[in-house]
Amino acid sequence: MRSTPVLVVHGGSGTIAAENHAAAVAGTRAAAAAGQAVLLAGGDCEDAAVAAVRVMEDDPTFNAGRGACMNRDGDFEHDAAIMRSRDLRSGAIAGVPAIRDAVLLARLVMEQTRHCLLIGAGAEALGRTQGVGHFGRDEVWTAKAEAMYRGVLEGRAAADNRADTVGALALDSDGHLCAASSTGGVLFKLPGRVGDTPLCGAGFYAHPVLGACCTTGLGEAILTHVLAFDVLRRADAEPANIVAIAASLCAEISARWGHVAIGLIALRPDGTLAITHASEHMSWGLAIGDAPPESGLRR
Repeated sequence: MRSTPVLVVHGGSGTIAAENHAAAVAGTRAAAAAGQAVLLAGGDCEDAAVAAVRVMEDDPTFNAGRGACMNRDGDFEHDAAIMRSRDLRSGAIAGVPAIRDAVLLARLVMEQTRHCLLIGAGAEALGRTQGVGHFGRDEVWTAKAEAMYRGVLEGRAAADNRADTVGALALDSDGHLCAASSTGGVLFKLPGRVGDTPLCGAGFYAHPVLGACCTTGLGEAILTHVLAFDVLRRADAEPANIVAIAASLCAEISARWGHVAIGLIALRPDGTLAITHASEHMSWGLAIGDAPPESGLRR
């Protein structure tokens, strides 16, 4: 039996500045449309999820790729991940300097190495050797990122509760699932800091029975609770209640960590899904079958 293709994305949980609202909605809709086009053309879930994430990595609205935020030293360090359900293979990178298309490097780790996670210089060297990735400060710097960094550096702004990370989940017509994500991390983070995004089970997960999930928000809180796997495990016992289960977990973790931003997207093998967040905003996009993509700032 063929599955109805589904593509769902998020553009980060947190607070999105008013001047970026329209761009965030348009960006997530464009990402969902890009992934949907791959699925409707008969493509697999990996290609669809990567296509969606790449749209958001190239969109300076989001904290990934070309819109990534800076660390304490004014440098860029990127994390990304991908996982597919059919064989539980995953690939991730962490702390890679200034790369516009980090999700492609994560996919290279998954498909061309025997490892699951590569970091820093080693991951960059792999990408350069294989001709994967656009590297360099000019590839990722934006005026927005510079202004946000200067605001924190000069004490005019805080570095908390801003929307971060992009993620995509895809269900293809063969019933296979994929989760993919990319991030510039936390604004003004210590150099070398890694959050939940590249950590399997915390920031992402894909399983043929449990489904797929990508998380967003404060990485330290999310990884402590292994959120991506936990929500899928709990929802497996009550699939029809996946939205309530996901919302409850996000709220619980957010409250426990001082009401920080927490959000996620989750997708079951039967197409049941959850888009939920404990934050002011979480931009999202959704495309089911050949229906026009939807998107919004809250769910």
